[in-house]
Amino acid sequence: MKVTISDVARLAGVSTATVSHTINNTRYVSGNTKEKVYQAIRQLGYTPDASARSFRTGKKKTVGFIVPDISNKFFGTIIESAENYLSTQGYHLLLANTKENMDREETSLRLLTAGLVDGLLVASTMDDFGRLDSLIPAGFPVVLVDRTFDTQKYSSVSVSSFQPIYRSICRLASRGKRRIGIIGGLPRLSTTRERIAAYRAAMADCGLSQDENLIRYGDSMENSAPPCLDQLLEQGCDAIVVCQGLMASVTIAYLRRKGIQPRQDLELVSFVDYDTSAYEFYYDQVDRIVQPVEELGKIAGEQILLRVEKPDAPVVERVLTSVYRPCGEVE
Repeated sequence: MKVTISDVARLAGVSTATVSHTINNTRYVSGNTKEKVYQAIRQLGYTPDASARSFRTGKKKTVGFIVPDISNKFFGTIIESAENYLSTQGYHLLLANTKENMDREETSLRLLTAGLVDGLLVASTMDDFGRLDSLIPAGFPVVLVDRTFDTQKYSSVSVSSFQPIYRSICRLASRGKRRIGIIGGLPRLSTTRERIAAYRAAMADCGLSQDENLIRYGDSMENSAPPCLDQLLEQGCDAIVVCQGLMASVTIAYLRRKGIQPRQDLELVSFVDYDTSAYEFYYDQVDRIVQPVEELGKIAGEQILLRVEKPDAPVVERVLTSVYRPCGEVE
């Protein structure tokens, strides 16, 4: 039997009007009530038909963007860059924040693809392409941003950091470092897998120990870096690569509180995911891997509008490259 908005309202313990306002963002609804509605939608697998019919009748000049952490300046910069481009084309940007939670992403995918937007940018936190794919209606315009999958069904825009990480490890080895640790993001993400693969390859080619205890994984969120850092320091690391800008900035501050000076006491390689001026104070203390974040956002905006205007256009995989800057080197 088809699930209705009344079924959602009954399960959530709210009125059908509240469900409608939650879905369409047409009136203030408290966060607690929204969560009840979203949970009911997820549990019942509800798709708002009225919005779906609206989608089939014409464009709304709106693009959705599902991001994993809206507080992270990396994604904030991508959002701003994409929105700047889209606004020049007469489009608006609608955001959904998953907080690296796959169930929240599923709810956002169901709602946004049900007629609220003309196309969708997705920085997915999913660990299974099949789950993501099953939630996207056939022919719906989608562009994957930053994070990709082995199956290349949708256009994507991402950044490769393999060579910069490889070079940074080799440079550390040439400076006599032997216990080089690394802090990656969530293991399920394509970005994390590539960065750890680059680390492993460089360690092997430089003749350094392949010690799994030197590899630690955070959750890409702010508070996950310090525990990883403590574990690596206990392993006697003389150098550490931090594979995400937010975690890197937290690492630098944490080291300072512990009285450990980058460069002097510990070699550090830091990802720079946003405005590089924020790192000027540390340029003579850390190696940096700088990502072209603004370009990433602009290309994402261009690609999603291409898919909206030409849904049958060939799938495009755009891969940008990070830049490795040894400590002391300025742009």
